[in-house]
Amino acid sequence: QVRLVESGGGSVQAGGSLRLSCAASGLTYSTYTMGWFRQAAGKEREFVAALSWSGAVTRYADSVKGRFTISRDNAKNTVYLEMNNLKFEDTAVYYCAVRKALVKILPDEYPDWGQGTQVTVST
Repeated sequence: QVRLVESGGGSVQAGGSLRLSCAASGLTYSTYTMGWFRQAAGKEREFVAALSWSGAVTRYADSVKGRFTISRDNAKNTVYLEMNNLKFEDTAVYYCAVRKALVKILPDEYPDWGQGTQVTVST
């Protein structure tokens, strides 16, 4: 059974930084894409960033380009999301997700999800 555990969320002032981590276990496939999504109160879950197994393919939502960086440590089955210059509109529950093979940006393309970690940005 796949298990994803996020950590690193918290409260920060606008302009600040946070680093999220997501550790995966129970994976049965050898190569996989890991992604980050977020869901603000009253809104649908939206794509943030994703990274292929090799690191060759990276995708970002336009709203976070230049501010967020996704990375991964395959030896640890862990993906990270470095978030800089945080804005109030980045406030949301952040989820990591995993899928086999290719990078995708739609939530429905990811079968396995973590429980989420809250990020709150104050002005």
